[in-house]
Amino acid sequence: MKSIFNKTGSDEFIERINNLKADTKGKWGKMEVSQMLAHCAYAFEDNSPRPKVIARLLIRFFAKSTVVGKKPYKRNMKTSPAFIVKDKRDFETERTRLIKGIEKVQGLGEDYFNNRKHPVFGRMNSKEWNNFFSKHLDHHLKQFGV
Repeated sequence: MKSIFNKTGSDEFIERINNLKADTKGKWGKMEVSQMLAHCAYAFEDNSPRPKVIARLLIRFFAKSTVVGKKPYKRNMKTSPAFIVKDKRDFETERTRLIKGIEKVQGLGEDYFNNRKHPVFGRMNSKEWNNFFSKHLDHHLKQFGV
């Protein structure tokens, strides 16, 4: 799996994002491309939406191994309602927001994330953080053909 913590890995994700257009259609799912970019940006932000306490515990117990493990996500995997973007979004704004998030994480580096607490999944090592960021991005970029 590509490391989002090094420049080569993060630049590859950014290049794929820059290959998207405002009218790019998804191969599966319901999101428009600008909604997908906003959804992905949540992972990189400290103030992203949070599921309610009971939902967080259930997600941690049932989904953490899927989210941070090595296996790729399945198409149409269920998303927690807290992370679903339903409103219209501006493509350029959301693309810039996501790229800035990737650059921030890459700049902070692997050591910063080792044993850092995730608001839903609890403490994770840097490998789990990388899997979380990279798998999620890869899944949605493939969803939109890049």
